[in-house]
Amino acid sequence: SPPAMIRMIVCLSVFAFLAFVTSAAETRPNIILIMADDMGYEALSANGSESCKSPHLDKLAAKGVRFTNCFSNPICTPSRVKIMTGQYNVRNYVKFGWLDREQTTFAHQLKKAGYATAIAGKWQLGRDKDSPRHFGFEQSCLWQHTRSGRSNEGGENIDRRFVNPQLEINGVEKDYTNGEYGPQVCTEFICNFIDQNKKKPFLVYYPMILTHCPFDPTPDSTDWDPRRLGSTTYKGDRKDPQRHFRDMVAYADKAIGQIVAQLEKSGVRDNTLVIFTGDNGTDKPIVTPWNGTKVVGGKGSMTDRGTRVPLIASWPAGIQKPGRVVDDLVEFTDMFPTLCEVTGAKLPQNHPADGASIVPVLQNKAGSRTKNWIYIWYRKQVMIRNQHYSLLANQDGTNAALTRYNNPFDGEQLKDNKLTKSERALKKQFQARIAELARTRLSTTSKEGRVQGLKNKTNR
Repeated sequence: SPPAMIRMIVCLSVFAFLAFVTSAAETRPNIILIMADDMGYEALSANGSESCKSPHLDKLAAKGVRFTNCFSNPICTPSRVKIMTGQYNVRNYVKFGWLDREQTTFAHQLKKAGYATAIAGKWQLGRDKDSPRHFGFEQSCLWQHTRSGRSNEGGENIDRRFVNPQLEINGVEKDYTNGEYGPQVCTEFICNFIDQNKKKPFLVYYPMILTHCPFDPTPDSTDWDPRRLGSTTYKGDRKDPQRHFRDMVAYADKAIGQIVAQLEKSGVRDNTLVIFTGDNGTDKPIVTPWNGTKVVGGKGSMTDRGTRVPLIASWPAGIQKPGRVVDDLVEFTDMFPTLCEVTGAKLPQNHPADGASIVPVLQNKAGSRTKNWIYIWYRKQVMIRNQHYSLLANQDGTNAALTRYNNPFDGEQLKDNKLTKSERALKKQFQARIAELARTRLSTTSKEGRVQGLKNKTNR
């Protein structure tokens, strides 16, 4: 009968629609964004390190895309604010250890688009118990969330990020005292999250605890002691920083290998985009033999040694012509639009266009991407640069000096009276950009953020 036929047609249409929606959801990639702590560009063997070994990352690079011109801010909180919000620090950076509560993160946008979201590692963005969830992360396993991550034992201040750590699991404080290793706890948390959410799209953000000081033994070090509570000094009380840094790089690499193995075990490796980077340059006193020279850690400085960081993207189902090494400019504001583009999530309304998605590079269509310069706003200085030149100036534009690079870490500061005609024109362009962006200071913060930001006279 006609009514029965109509009901059948309606049912079939609904079924087809649901099948289409399900299929569309399943084609969206999972995202794992990993950001090592204080691991500069030179620390990966794929990038030329002659002392550190990173076989798992090297393998991701060999089958993905390795970038040679990615730049962060020189220190942790500014880089974290920048990568999570997709905005230049001049607009929304308030103070060290805090993210303005009215900021929108990539986790907010992916969660709205139906992604399960999790964060593990180092937080350092506000001690409110609900902070990770407030910023879009449904699950969390963190160091420096509600506490400092240090404890007082017999009058000594002990760093509790590595051996027998103090962590917060979904905001609940947990002290480990049976020889656990903080980075391993975070890695296992991520692996469990992957397996629990393998049937739907997920986002994992892993701002790693490694390789920040203290330069300390890992469980794979010859001098590992599971009974210790951690270092009694900031840089490390084991007195062997170079060896321990190499061990820490190796353990961070091993953790990434464990995550990739979990993706394979859970059957979701092919359609998972794994992005690896570092939050700033390597710390002092680490010296890394690199491509026939030595790179001294430059964390905290507005130099190549402080801001040039590794970037590797791996996505078996999505990267065209894998195995490429590219010199396209990338900065941390680019991650937000990248994640939104690959997942179909929307950018927030009125979001500043500070970043350019790297998806065209992944698809081997870099010609369709425009990125002519990157910008770093940090403390009292500002830098703007392209592949071969950087301009460093005070934030009011004074003391502007142009530096020329032929290769990473070989910058030569140029005297104004020695500039070529094209170099003078480039300097003028860079200075105009600096002046334009200076006018946006604290323009996207909340009222409270603006008040706090104006109090922060050093911009620390």
